Amino acid sequence: MQHEITHSAPLLNDKGSLREPGYAKKLLPVYRRADIRAGKARIKEWDYYLAANDHFAVALTIADNGYMGLDSISLLHFDEKWERTKSPMRVFPMGRTGLPETSAAGDTVITGNGYGIAFRHVGDSRVLTFRMGDFLDGQPIEGRLVLTEEPEESMVIATPFDKPGHFYYNQKINCMRVSGEVNAAGRVYRFAPEDSFAVLDWGRGVWTYHNTWYWGSASGQVDGVPFGWNIGYGFGDTSAASENMLFYGGKAHKLSQVCFHIPQRDGKDDFLSPWRFTSDDGRFEMKFDPILDRAACTDVKLIKSDQHQVFGRFTGAATLDDGQVIQVRDMLGFAEKVENKW
Repeated sequence: MQHEITHSAPLLNDKGSLREPGYAKKLLPVYRRADIRAGKARIKEWDYYLAANDHFAVALTIADNGYMGLDSISLLHFDEKWERTKSPMRVFPMGRTGLPETSAAGDTVITGNGYGIAFRHVGDSRVLTFRMGDFLDGQPIEGRLVLTEEPEESMVIATPFDKPGHFYYNQKINCMRVSGEVNAAGRVYRFAPEDSFAVLDWGRGVWTYHNTWYWGSASGQVDGVPFGWNIGYGFGDTSAASENMLFYGGKAHKLSQVCFHIPQRDGKDDFLSPWRFTSDDGRFEMKFDPILDRAACTDVKLIKSDQHQVFGRFTGAATLDDGQVIQVRDMLGFAEKVENKW
């Protein structure tokens, strides 16, 4: 049985550990950076947005990971099977980036050498603006995207680690509709709310040093109804709850455990061959046909990040809490495996 958090209360106790591990369908636990008992260098905070349709996508990150800040812009073209990512790093931001303590209000803004990224709340919408002077073939990228129709429920999880004062507090908001356009290297990429959707990955916490996580996400629609999911595992003590959840028509439906079956070749992960996903409750059974692998590896001994975010198309079935089975065919999404020493 997974524990659902149903009342708003402070996220942390007076020792800086989670008061109530578990999941929620809204951002009920109250995060306050001042309640953390770990040093500033160990606190990790980030906002990540992905906006996509069947043809192309943009991913944006503003992260303050204590001793290292990272700001990232990615442009992905699924039809042409290429992607470009640039991720300037900042040294020892130590919280000065000023990420908000809630995803529901406040602005996240960063400027650096030749680039700027901003995530703002404007009325009921989220407005993402960004620019970078030298992005693709020596030419700039700039864009403005407006996210609307935020669903009533989302995936919220409070996960402890086996070390006191260490935790991960995370919200994933799927199925927001996207409008706007991106200009990159002389080409225009337009997003229309009829077929373009976004997800927010909002993370705050104090992590242990070495972790490998698995995360998958999709946002789209089935017969005109917004539908998507968040799946994942691999870090912390998830005995209270998993982060696996379906979203249909703005409502969340909790899943149990989902397993990523990444194909192997010569004893290594073969990320661009077809994957499978299964669940212990039989409610999430999918085939995944990769299109491209947004891979990046940084290894400077004490700090390592080996990332494979694989975009592709899901085909299969997912079962809602009431037993309704949603069939999907070639729904765009991604699945990733990330190893970090940080």
